[in-house]
Amino acid sequence: MTHLFSQLTLRGVTLRNRIGVSPMCQYWSREGMASDWHLVHLGARALGGAGLVIAEATAVEARGRITAQDLGIWTEEHVEPLARITRFLREYAAVPGIQLAHAGRKASTAPPWQRQGQDVAVADEEGGWEPVAPSALPFRPGSRKPRELSLGEIKQIQVAFARAAERAGRAGFEWLEFHAAHGYLAHSFLSPLANHRQDEYGGSFENRIRFTVETAQAIRGVWPEQYPLAVRLSCTDWVEGGWTLEESVELARRLKGEGVDLIDCSSGFVVPGVKYPQAPGWQVPLSATIRQQADIPTAAVGMIFEPRQAEQILAQGQADVVLLATEMLRDPFWPLHAAQALGEVVTLPKPYDYVLHP
Repeated sequence: MTHLFSQLTLRGVTLRNRIGVSPMCQYWSREGMASDWHLVHLGARALGGAGLVIAEATAVEARGRITAQDLGIWTEEHVEPLARITRFLREYAAVPGIQLAHAGRKASTAPPWQRQGQDVAVADEEGGWEPVAPSALPFRPGSRKPRELSLGEIKQIQVAFARAAERAGRAGFEWLEFHAAHGYLAHSFLSPLANHRQDEYGGSFENRIRFTVETAQAIRGVWPEQYPLAVRLSCTDWVEGGWTLEESVELARRLKGEGVDLIDCSSGFVVPGVKYPQAPGWQVPLSATIRQQADIPTAAVGMIFEPRQAEQILAQGQADVVLLATEMLRDPFWPLHAAQALGEVVTLPKPYDYVLHP
């Protein structure tokens, strides 16, 4: 059997293969509610054979949305529309996952199709709101200036993450990812480029990781013991003076000690204008380093397109799971086609399988 189509068990959850659908923001919600769009978008990838399907960055409070159209889980009313999706995913053998997020200083922007390559700020009178962040530093010129969080507000947001995790459990999710990457709130605490605080949440490495570690503790404290907890990190900022891979290794070690089961290894996007070394598999070495040096399972992401490329990543011990985004949009049945390319046999739901495998 190939590595790609072998099972993976973390805690009490077993993935049928090592193929996951990466969280992809859809910007297609009203008041944070999941809709038929989300059911079809996520459900199609389960029918296509993915072992893990992770719902998009889901805001733990209303002001933590990137746009007003983001998915949310800050009230009990959000639970049942999400539960409808998790029931479908489980019925067709995909583990349902969710990414909990807070946009921080990158909140209150327009949907991407209105931005023309920039983060277009949405004013209060246009339905926007005041972002919050570790420091009062806008993401780029023209972005809304965030308000610096007080110590009390930091604790309130950590409680919001914990309450959101409880709701995620009630909604039927079995895999939870805490988003600490891409310049959003938790990553902004980690990176010296976005965190200029002078208190216990800024300055030294120990202080800058405090928000992420404490929030992971709060989530793990309420998230069922049998379900895995992952953390997505921007493993490097790719900028001098920013967050480094070496720091990510040490943070991953700390998070493992707090009950985190896997690091989803992404990178960048805490400041604008950075030239990234993008190429097929460009972030895989980050995953390999975290996996080896922090001794924790990892997910590899970023321009993973071909089945043999994905198989090689796993076979060489560079990751435990591959998460696909763009390629899953192009081809919801990527796992089926990967199985065919690698000589594996997979079973699809009967309405499809009896036609394709008569």
